[in-house]
Amino acid sequence: MTANIPTSDALARLAQVIESRLPQNGGDPDTSYVARLLHKGPNAFLKKIGEEATEVVMAAKDADNGGDKTKVVYEVADLWFHCMIALAHYGLSPADVVAELDRRAGTSGLEEKAMRKVTAREDEQPGAAQ
Repeated sequence: MTANIPTSDALARLAQVIESRLPQNGGDPDTSYVARLLHKGPNAFLKKIGEEATEVVMAAKDADNGGDKTKVVYEVADLWFHCMIALAHYGLSPADVVAELDRRAGTSGLEEKAMRKVTAREDEQPGAAQ
């Protein structure tokens, strides 16, 4: 299953719509689901991210047991959508996530995870450089 739209274009267009729904951009919680979530604040969209992540897991488990694999796509789309709302709230974009993935390209996932642990430990040390 491959779409004809370049991923970055589709994500950028959706990010623009979500950004237009931010309260400071005039998003109306009475007419827009995104604006309503943003108006309610982080607890609302973070709760949805948790729910959608659980639904991804459930759809994947179903697919592993002979269920419809396309449901994984639908649930991941819901998860990404709600994550994009969080990105917009924090002044970030899908391009920031793609840049981070590009930064990690060519690095072993095990190495990258180990480096995050070292950095976290250094940040926790008293007198660590700020």
